[in-house]
Amino acid sequence: MLTWPCADGDWASTLSEVEPVFYTIAFEIALRETVLINCASASQSERVRATLIASGAPAANIVTTVIASNDTWTRDYAPVSILLQGEPRLLNFTFNGWGGKYSAQLDNAINRQLSRRGIFGSTPCETIELVLEGGSIDSDGAGTLLTTASCLLQPQRNAGLSRHQLNTELRGLLGAKRLLWLEHGGLEGDDTDGHIDMLARFCDSATIAYQSCDESEYSWHDELQAMAGELQQLTTTEGDPYHLIALPWPTPKFDSNGRRLPASYANFLVINDALLVPAYADPADDEAAQLLHACFPSRDVVQVPCLPLIHQSGSLHCLTMQFPSGVVTGDTQQTV
Repeated sequence: MLTWPCADGDWASTLSEVEPVFYTIAFEIALRETVLINCASASQSERVRATLIASGAPAANIVTTVIASNDTWTRDYAPVSILLQGEPRLLNFTFNGWGGKYSAQLDNAINRQLSRRGIFGSTPCETIELVLEGGSIDSDGAGTLLTTASCLLQPQRNAGLSRHQLNTELRGLLGAKRLLWLEHGGLEGDDTDGHIDMLARFCDSATIAYQSCDESEYSWHDELQAMAGELQQLTTTEGDPYHLIALPWPTPKFDSNGRRLPASYANFLVINDALLVPAYADPADDEAAQLLHACFPSRDVVQVPCLPLIHQSGSLHCLTMQFPSGVVTGDTQQTV
């Protein structure tokens, strides 16, 4: 699932640079699986669909819907998928704009509207009061979740809930056997309070790729070094140390006002038969892609130019949310 940028949103001033990135992501997904695109208007829906098809994307793999949104960071407000007795179920957690930093009423309503329109077919979509963003957790697919204390325990999300209570809630809701909490880590320019998907990601149940930092003067250098140390102390469910992949540190990226931007190679996206990897017009891009390809050797690696994305403080994985096969069953063009 993607939510397309529009001229009256946060991307207004850079729409001509950012929209090609969205087309690249949508095209690569549509080549291999269904892509669901939330659009701001019927005309945008028709244009996006026509452009993708003209580029060679299979029409049958493109589902568009016209729906109002606040922002395009789909990862954080789309439903989280679980399997219950082998059947998919969608959990519609509450989204409050990253702890009340931004307006989120429209984004928080999207999942219920999509479900009512039949986009999710017969898959149940259960609304959950707990505040949780998809980018704040990462799963190994085998019962372990990785997260950060700085985000989940931030008081504007679930005030009054302790770490123990959140552990219990998330294990019950997501079917997790355990949560691994990182106490350190962060990136300049990130406004999510330290989402795990910009810091460290499972590649499989024994491998974690993480964003390293060798820039000693960087404001979060010590935190990222401490995070690396924490990861070295973590063990798999079998009690073995994780195989750790230190992703290279890109050169500094700034916006026109001199604000440091959060470039991270940990924000990769796994799709059917391919791995989409962020690229930042940086000398480290190819090394990052090669390291991640070694973690996913059976998948094609596609580098996506994400420099325009980090001007709004996120990257490739942040824009997208995946579902189990067969969940998105709406007509190929919904404009209700």
